[in-house]
Amino acid sequence: MIKKQPHILPATSRREFLFRAGSGFGSVALAYLLQQDGFFARADGAGGSGFLAAKEPHHPPKAKSVIWLFMEGGPSHLDLFDPKPELERLAGQPMPESFGRPITAMGTANNTLMPSKRSWKQYGESGIWVSDWYPHVAQHVDDMAVFRSCWANGLNHVGSVCQMNTGSILAGRPSVGAWTTYGLGTANENLPTFVILTDEKQVVGGPKNWSSGFLPAAYQGTLFRHEGAPIFHLAPPEAITDTQQRSKLDFLGTLNRFFAADKAEDSELDARLNSYELAYRMQSAAPEAVDLSKESEATRKLYGLDDEATEKFGRNCLLARRLVERGVRFVQLYSGSGSGWDAHKDIEGNHSKMCKSSDKPIGGLLTDLKARGLLDTTLVVWGGEFGRTPFNEKGKGRDHNPWGFTIWMAGGGIKGGQYIGSTDEIGLRAADRPCHVHDVHATILHLLGLNHFALNYLHNGRFERPTINAGEVIEQAFA
Repeated sequence: MIKKQPHILPATSRREFLFRAGSGFGSVALAYLLQQDGFFARADGAGGSGFLAAKEPHHPPKAKSVIWLFMEGGPSHLDLFDPKPELERLAGQPMPESFGRPITAMGTANNTLMPSKRSWKQYGESGIWVSDWYPHVAQHVDDMAVFRSCWANGLNHVGSVCQMNTGSILAGRPSVGAWTTYGLGTANENLPTFVILTDEKQVVGGPKNWSSGFLPAAYQGTLFRHEGAPIFHLAPPEAITDTQQRSKLDFLGTLNRFFAADKAEDSELDARLNSYELAYRMQSAAPEAVDLSKESEATRKLYGLDDEATEKFGRNCLLARRLVERGVRFVQLYSGSGSGWDAHKDIEGNHSKMCKSSDKPIGGLLTDLKARGLLDTTLVVWGGEFGRTPFNEKGKGRDHNPWGFTIWMAGGGIKGGQYIGSTDEIGLRAADRPCHVHDVHATILHLLGLNHFALNYLHNGRFERPTINAGEVIEQAFA
C-alpha cells in the first residue's frame, strides 16, 4: 500500500520551519515592488491602470495637486521679497570680508554692493514685505509661507534648473512631477497626470527637466505647446470615424504587445501603448479642458488675458486652474522660459518686464483658486532656480545667487502669513533655517501624502529616492 504524502510536508525542527517561512519573504517583497510600480490595477478600475493605476498615499494628503510657477532665469529676492537695509548703508562699497567671498558664475564677487531701487510695503495681517514690482501677488501674503533661506548647488542655469526639478545638477534623475506620478498614479482617465506649460522659448535643458529618468517612461511630463493646439494631432482626420480609429488603435496595440512580449524590461514600450490609449481618450476631454473661450469675460480679465503684456502667462495660469479642476496632479508653468529672468545687465529693465507679465496672472490664479474652493487642495509654488547677488554686475545687473534666495508656497496645507528662515544682512547666503532644494522637494511630496524616504524605486540594484539620501520636511510650513 502506497502511503500518500501530505501536500505540505510538516517541519521537523524550528530551524526548518523558519527556513520554509522565510522562503516566502521574497515573494512578499516582489509583490510590494510590483504594486509600487503600478503593475496591479485597482479592482474598481478607477484612476487608470497598469503603470498609472491610482495608488494609496503614505499618509493623509493635504494637497491633491501642485501648480509650480517656475520663474526661469533667477528672480531677485533682494528686489521682490527680501528687503535689506544694510545694502542701502553699504551701497557702492566692496562687500565686507566678514560675509565671505563666493565663487560667482561671472566673477563678480569683488564688485561693489548694489541696493534695491524698489519701494517696499508691508501687506496683509501678517505684514509681509513685498516690493512694488508685485502688487497683485502682495494681496495674497496671508495665504503664503515665504521661504527666505533657500539654497542650491548649481552656479549656472542648466544645472540649477535641473536640480530644482530633479534634485541633482546632473541630468538623468526623475523630476518631482514624475516621482509624484509614480507615487500616486493618475487621478483622471482622460488627461495627462503631469503637464508642462511654457510661455515663449524652450526651457533651458529641455525635456530632462520633466523626465522620468530611471523610472518607467509612463511617468514623464507632457509638454503642452504655447501656441495653437496644445498637443499635435489631437483631433482625428474628418474622414476617420470613431469606429475606424478604435479598430486601428486595437490593431496597433496588438502589434505592439506582440513586439513587447520578450522585452519586458523596456518600459518605453508600455509607455507608448499607454500614450496611444490616453491620446484616444484625450480627443474628447483635452479640447474641452483647454478651451478658454468658455470662461467669462470677468475671469479672462482677472488673469490679464485682455492685456498683451500679461496674456501669455495669464493664459497658462488659467489653463493650469482648468487642468487641476479636471484631476491633473502636477502642472508646471514656466515664466521666462529660456532664462527670461536672467538679469546680468539691467535688472530694472529685465525684472520690470518679467514682473509685469507674471504679477497679475499669479494674483488672478490665487484669487480664482480661493473663490472656487480649490486653494485648500492645490499647492501653489513660486520660485526660480536661484536668486541674484547683492553686488552689481556690469553696473546695473545682478549675478546668479544659489547660496540664499526666496521661494513661496500657498494653499494645499500651507500655513500662510509667515516667513521661514532668513538670509544674512546683505542677502547673500541663507542664515537662519537653511532650506535646501531637497528640503523643498520633501515638503512638497509630504503635502501630497508621500514620504520622500519611503518613495523608493529599485534601480541598478539600489533603492533610489526623490531626495537621494537627503532632505528634511519643513514642518513649520504646515497649517
